[in-house]
Amino acid sequence: MAIVDLYPTSLRLLGRPVLVVGGGTVAARRAKALLDAGAQVTLVAPVLCAPARELADAGLVRWHARGYESSDMSDAWYAVAASDNKDVDNQVAADAEANRVWCVNHSSAQESAAWTPAVATVEDVKVAVNAGGDPLRAVAIRNAIAAALETGDLPLQRYRNNANSPTELRGQVALVGGGPGAEDLITVRGRRLLAEADVVVADRLGPRGLLETLGANVRVIEVGKTPGHHPVPQTEINAILVREAKKGNRVVRLKGGDPYVLGRGGEEAIACRENGVDVQVVPGVTSAVSVPAAAGIPVTHRGLAKAFTMISGHEELENVPHGSDHTVVLLMGVGTLNRSMPILEAAGRGSDCPVAIIENGFAMNQRVTIGKLGTIVSLAQAGQVRNPAVVVVGDVVRVSPLAPAEIATAYYGTRETLSSLS
Repeated sequence: MAIVDLYPTSLRLLGRPVLVVGGGTVAARRAKALLDAGAQVTLVAPVLCAPARELADAGLVRWHARGYESSDMSDAWYAVAASDNKDVDNQVAADAEANRVWCVNHSSAQESAAWTPAVATVEDVKVAVNAGGDPLRAVAIRNAIAAALETGDLPLQRYRNNANSPTELRGQVALVGGGPGAEDLITVRGRRLLAEADVVVADRLGPRGLLETLGANVRVIEVGKTPGHHPVPQTEINAILVREAKKGNRVVRLKGGDPYVLGRGGEEAIACRENGVDVQVVPGVTSAVSVPAAAGIPVTHRGLAKAFTMISGHEELENVPHGSDHTVVLLMGVGTLNRSMPILEAAGRGSDCPVAIIENGFAMNQRVTIGKLGTIVSLAQAGQVRNPAVVVVGDVVRVSPLAPAEIATAYYGTRETLSSLS
């Protein structure tokens, strides 16, 4: 059978009688898939393998414990011949043809009236692959397509609302953490939801390059903030999410980092729920941990720090645990360095406590400035350090391969000694 002879279609089998002849693993696999489609399955076979027996024992299929008889075909709407006996399968296929019943003949793919494709299901999308009678090839292609759908590399946006689905008409909101900015550090779920979106409400940080991959009909609403400049206030952002969802849109609120780590995600989720809008939260890789890692700095490290405090650079620092063995991570803290660094120095860390500032983590223009509490303000001013940046204060800075020798070796000897602590 040439591949051009095929006419791909999808069958709705809910409540329809289907005949499966055979009791082996192939028959069991086909019976399970047919049950998943809602079919009423009859198994005909003298004996059943363990998976098929489980279906029969659970009452999910009707089992005739005997060989196939032509009369079995009389009530079938669809048939599968998988007895592992070519003569039996051919008889099943012949009877199906005589009764005008579509039949998959597993003993002779080229003579079969129907083929079973390799199927991938992602959300409400089903992809079926036939590969010229080569099932392993079909599975390999199916897996590649499924992976591309799951990761959002293939578009999943809807172009029609399903009139029978009130959920689709009502719309929904996904608060998606985009990570520190690199396009490949967003989660798989976040990337897929972005590919499904009708509207994207975007921050100025996060994986901005992914916006260029969206379809021309996807609306991008910019609501980015900079320190001291909030052109779209939070109350208006909340209103945008609710308004767009109530129009029936799939809305993605694309944020940098994690929605629930200094990202106002909690406020947005509450606003959605209070207005009857379905909302889900997709965690992201927070910059508080990932950006220090981009400079080779762990926020905890055996022998150096057992805990860390993440705080906005605009918040009070007086109550942060004292000592350079407790890491302090400041987000968006460049503008308040001249205030925050003296506070941390006076709170038991001393002027020699190491400090690192990582600008534009994971971006092509990433830059790392390393100094001490007593020197970092002047170093930052001389280097014209700017946000977005993450400030790390504590002994863990010594682990960074970028740390100057006098910082890396002070108190702890060589870099090899530092490595041995891990």
